[in-house]
Amino acid sequence: MSVYKFQIPNIESQELLQESYERVELIEQLLAIGSALSRSNDFNELLQLILSKSREITCSDAGSVYLVDRSSTPPKLVFKVAQNDSLPNAPFHEFSMPLTRKSLAGYVALTGETLNLSDAYNLPPDVPYQLDRSFDTNMPYRTCSVLVLPMQEPDGEVIGVLQLINRKVNADVAFTNENALSMIQPYSEWEERIVRSLASQAAITIQRNQLQESIENLFEGFVRASVQIIEARDPTTSGHSERVAELTVRLGEEASLVTVGPLGSVYLSDRQIREIRYAALLHDFGKVGVPEAILGKRKKLFPEQLEIIRHRFALAQRTLEMECAQNKFQYLLEHPSHSHKNGASGSSCPHCQKIEHLDNQLTRAIETLERYQELVQKLNEPEIVLTREFQAFSEETMAQLNTLSQYTYRDVDGTVKPLISQEEMVQLLVPKGNLTPQERLGIEAHVTHTYHFLKRIPWTKHLKDVPTIAYGHHEKLDGSGYPQGLKQAEISMQTQMLTIADIYDALTASDRPYKRRLPIETALKILRQEASKTKINSDLVELFEQRQIFRVLGHTLTIDAHSVA
Repeated sequence: MSVYKFQIPNIESQELLQESYERVELIEQLLAIGSALSRSNDFNELLQLILSKSREITCSDAGSVYLVDRSSTPPKLVFKVAQNDSLPNAPFHEFSMPLTRKSLAGYVALTGETLNLSDAYNLPPDVPYQLDRSFDTNMPYRTCSVLVLPMQEPDGEVIGVLQLINRKVNADVAFTNENALSMIQPYSEWEERIVRSLASQAAITIQRNQLQESIENLFEGFVRASVQIIEARDPTTSGHSERVAELTVRLGEEASLVTVGPLGSVYLSDRQIREIRYAALLHDFGKVGVPEAILGKRKKLFPEQLEIIRHRFALAQRTLEMECAQNKFQYLLEHPSHSHKNGASGSSCPHCQKIEHLDNQLTRAIETLERYQELVQKLNEPEIVLTREFQAFSEETMAQLNTLSQYTYRDVDGTVKPLISQEEMVQLLVPKGNLTPQERLGIEAHVTHTYHFLKRIPWTKHLKDVPTIAYGHHEKLDGSGYPQGLKQAEISMQTQMLTIADIYDALTASDRPYKRRLPIETALKILRQEASKTKINSDLVELFEQRQIFRVLGHTLTIDAHSVA
């Protein structure tokens, strides 16, 4: 680099050169500030940054930011941020005040004008605004020079006000009430132009941030509405999605804190945590595509089926009673009761014995029907595991079922029909749970419905994996899950976290009418058993138990889970 030597002809030229250097440095600062503003995503952090950078380039001792709240009627001015180098520990709290021209900030917000005051205590008598001295009185503090600028959107609408206080002669000056007038100077026109430009840039950034926040709130509302739709169609699992989301997020946060072992390489950023939360909230949305009758099924038989079966039993019993009465009537017609005249009575009367025999036959037939009805009621409960019952009552139960499957009755139109249809028998013989294989396939299809629904949403790049995370929540590490039969290497860590949270809540939920709520220690035991079979991630299960992730739901472990046999 070449170095040019020259002489500065006079002091005035030196001052101009120094001023040029300062302005170039200021422009570089503004560019750096613009870059910093564009990177900020946290709204409160953004406001603090706008104020601190504005104070930095103007050597301001203090300042504040106000935002215009047009959502209220009438609109208000909200005091959002305050900074003060001289009083760093001064109490601050956000508050709203009327949007009027009486205050400095209110006047600027309503008119869009800039106020550059050399001494806020000495204002012209004809101005509509005045300084609120309550802060100065309470601290105490002395407000001297003040620069109040509007933060305007490109269309001219004022969205906020930037207020800078006490422009110090030097950034290193220690400001006190005693030296206030000597150490403070007015804001120059150059500084006013620069800060006004910065305020406009800040307004655009705030607008962008508020728009982003609005979009996020809109999407959050959409997610919440989607969860409500799921729960409206399946009230039996009300709250499940929210609980699974809380468990999954906490598990993800705890896993990110682990620095050693198999989970040492796992780290989820804030955006990834939000991604996994949305996936957890929406993981069951595909249930909207499942027939409501299957979705809300509580027993093995649908309620209307059970009601029809009850009517059949009642009709079968009424038919037996009618046939018994007809048989007795027919017998008496064929055997007139004249034996009594010959001295036959009581048990020696053959006619009486025949009538008693018919009555006994009816009683036994009705008792058989009642046993069958009790058997249907018992088998209809999802908690009955038939394979276990058959080990204890194999001959008796199987004999009853075999006879019941062949039992017929005469309908009102005279047609002979089976008391229990083949379809109903298939449902009653479901070995576990309350769904037939075909119905279970319908339920399992909700995972695919969820994936196709979520894929239609134009996710941002930070949330693009939501559909895939939700799609795999019923997969197992050994490939035995559904719907794709994925294995561990193909299942993301986020999905593995979601799976554990989903299983735990399904086991411990108290709102499932088709099963009992399991104690926490039992649920943890089942999770460990699944992990030992390489169904779910054993390291995550261990972390889930050690860090007691379930406490996020208010669950408390009352005994040592490892003591459960």
